[in-house]
This record gives sequence, C-alpha cells and structure tokens, in this order.
Amino acid sequence: MDKNIPYKTYLEESEMPKAWYNVRADMKNKPAPLLNPATHKPMTADELSAVFCDELVAQELDNENAYIDIPQEILDFYKMYRPSPLVRAYCLEKALDTPAKIYYKFEGNNTSGSHKLNSAIAQAYYAKKQGLKGVTTETGAGQWGTALSMACAYLGLDCKVFMVKVSYEQKPFRREVMRTYGASVTPSPSETTEVGRKILAEHPGTTGSLGCAISEAVEVATHTEGYRYVLGSVLNQVLLHQSIIGLESKAAFDKLGVKPDIIIGCAGGGSNLGGLISPFMGEKLRGEADYRIIAVEPASCPSFTRGRYAYDFCDTGKVCPLAKMYTLGSGFIPSANHAGGLRYHGMSSTLSQLYDDKLMEARSVEQTSVFAAAQQFARIEGILPAPESSHAIRAAIDEAMKCKETGEEKTILFGLTGTGYFDMVAYQKFNDGEMTDYIPTDEELEKSFAGLPKIG
Repeated sequence: MDKNIPYKTYLEESEMPKAWYNVRADMKNKPAPLLNPATHKPMTADELSAVFCDELVAQELDNENAYIDIPQEILDFYKMYRPSPLVRAYCLEKALDTPAKIYYKFEGNNTSGSHKLNSAIAQAYYAKKQGLKGVTTETGAGQWGTALSMACAYLGLDCKVFMVKVSYEQKPFRREVMRTYGASVTPSPSETTEVGRKILAEHPGTTGSLGCAISEAVEVATHTEGYRYVLGSVLNQVLLHQSIIGLESKAAFDKLGVKPDIIIGCAGGGSNLGGLISPFMGEKLRGEADYRIIAVEPASCPSFTRGRYAYDFCDTGKVCPLAKMYTLGSGFIPSANHAGGLRYHGMSSTLSQLYDDKLMEARSVEQTSVFAAAQQFARIEGILPAPESSHAIRAAIDEAMKCKETGEEKTILFGLTGTGYFDMVAYQKFNDGEMTDYIPTDEELEKSFAGLPKIG
C-alpha cells in the first residue's frame, strides 16, 4: 500500500461544495431544447411549470450560470451522509496485479443505498417551498423511489411512486422500504391510469419500462391538484444536483495531489454519470485538462452505442416533452434484465450532446459479465455493489487489465453508485447459473426507431 495515499479520503464537512456545478454553462454546443409535443416549438417555462416545480424549471432551462448555490436546508440534509468517501481499491489492484491505480466514489452510505438521494432531497425541498401537497414519480430498480420517499417523509410531502413491474416483482424489499417511508407504490403499467390501460392493451403481459412508469406518474401529477412530477435522472436539473458527486471527487483528488486519467460511470438516463464527470468535463471543455471519460451501459438497453441521436418522447405514453437524445425509441421495452436502473430508452440531452461532440466514449456490456465483475469486487473489496454500479466496475477492471498488458500506470476513477442488498434475486440467478444475456436484434431496434417522431 502506498503510505502517502490513504485507503479512504474524506473531505471535512467545511470542504463540502456549497454550490452545484452546471456543465452546460461551459458547453460550446448547448443541449437541444425540450420541444412541445403538439407544436414542436421549444417548451416555455410556463408550459414546463404545469408538470415540474417552478424553481426546478428555472434550473432545467439555465444554460448560462456555471454555479447555483445549494440552499442551506439541503446542505443540512446532505450532512447526514456527505461528504462521501473517495476510496482507493488497493485490494482490487493487488488481486488484478495491475500497475493501474483504481479509485471509486462510494455513494451507497445512506439508507436509500444510492446516489439518488442527492437530487431527491433537492426536488422535494423545492416542492415543499412551493407549497405543494405531494409529488409523483417513476422508479426502475427502486433506488430513486426509495430516495424520494425518504426525502418526502423528511419534509412531510405525499409521495406516489410508479415502479416498473418487473422490478416491483423482483425487488419486493425495495418496495417495502418505500412504503415504510410513507410512499404509495404501484406496479407499472397499471390499470389505475388512462395511459397505463392503453399500454396494457397494446402490450399484454408487458414487464414494463421506465418510459411506461413516467407516463403514468405524469398523468397523475397533471390531474391531481397540489402535485407535481419529479424525475430521478435524464433531466438537466438532476445532473445539476448530482454534480455534488464529481465536485467532491475532484476536491478529494486535489487534496491528494492526484489526477485521474480515466473516469468511468454506468449510464442509464445519465444522473450518476453526469454528476460524476461534470467538473472534470468542465475542465476539458475549458481546455484546462484532459480526461478519458467512459459511459457503460447494458447491452440489453444500448442507448448510446446503438441508439439514434434524434428528438424523441421521454415516455412511452407520449405525453411528455420531446428531447433530443440518443434513444432506442420511446416504444422500446427492454428485456427483463436485472440492471433495473439502466432500462431507460434514452439518454440525458446534455450527455448526448457531449457524446455526439466526441468528448466522451461509450461501451455496452452483457449482464453475466457485469455480475462476474460484481462478484469479483464483492469478494475482494468487501462491498456488495448494485447491478447498475457493476457496469462501471466491469469497465474499470477491463481498463486496469489493459494497463497490466501495456505496463501503463493509469489512474482510474469509477462511480460506485450504490449497494446491491436489495438485488439478491439477481445475484441468486447469477450464482445458480440461470442468468442469461439478451441483446436486441437490429430488426427489433429498427421497429422501435420507426416510431420516432418526425421533426422538421
């Protein structure tokens, strides 16, 4: 072990960032605006305010301000579990016999078990400040729903969660944590909404998708007085809140006098990836430093690596605004894989623009390979990782092994977004040899692409 570099690096409470970083302010090519699905014109603040909280709308549309102050009430909540540690994976380095130095930013040290709480408390705070009664949302694997239910309980807000049906069935304990914190949890698609009934009629027996759950949550929010919809990923506002991850990571590296060469994050809708890379990407955009940034997604839902860069609906029911993003089509319903939080059909507009500008790269990995990396990491580093996080672990191990082949001493940072203690059904399938890999065919994707809206 390098005596000069500790196993875990913690920032002091006084060193925790006091403002979120908005990477869009430093982007030469700004992400394309959200479009009204009826007029195909950019969404106005008034139009978005019918769905989202007013302050969150302002953050969503802000392309100019690089830093936005974090309200003291949110900072006080953050102090329950932040700053989170930057960990040097000495044991993994030794086991791999690699010259690479591997670090991970661990976001699982809170009751929700993931990074999602960073944005959940912010969105719940702004809803409470606006005087709302409650919020609605979707959740895939359940991390976002769990985080939001915690935040709403803390602030005294009602919380209605639509959970992707396959995850609702695979992760009953995650569901029960949400209910323990006072949230109502409905498997999606459901018979409780008009759009849910329509999806079930068109796709009988479907296991659901995040796009389906979003449609239902938006319908309930827009038809219930005193409620607004909140989203756990994809949106600019969410990447803004999650920038606390990257800001802390960079501050910890600066404290150590270390600079990462490769930064790796799992990619579903973009919240963890965007949050982790934001301040590093800002340096890259400003020409102050260079980093190799890798997005890792499941081969069963390959938005970046096989998607189209086009305007698409953010939801399956086609009630949400259109976003220009790398997408598989809003009608795409991925196989019932176990990476529940990485099942969204599209990618953040901000990250999509950065990827299209070739400022970052992407790769897709199969879930059996992901779980092999998860098991390896758990046995060596002692943390049971979430399936989502394990996509980043897979790529980090692969990059470390390349360093072993070349003899290069690269410094690797990856995001360990959360723990996998509610994902034991998935681990059981892997341990029993029952886990399979499903990769959509070109024909399946073309069928989904055919449903992309025609934008002039």
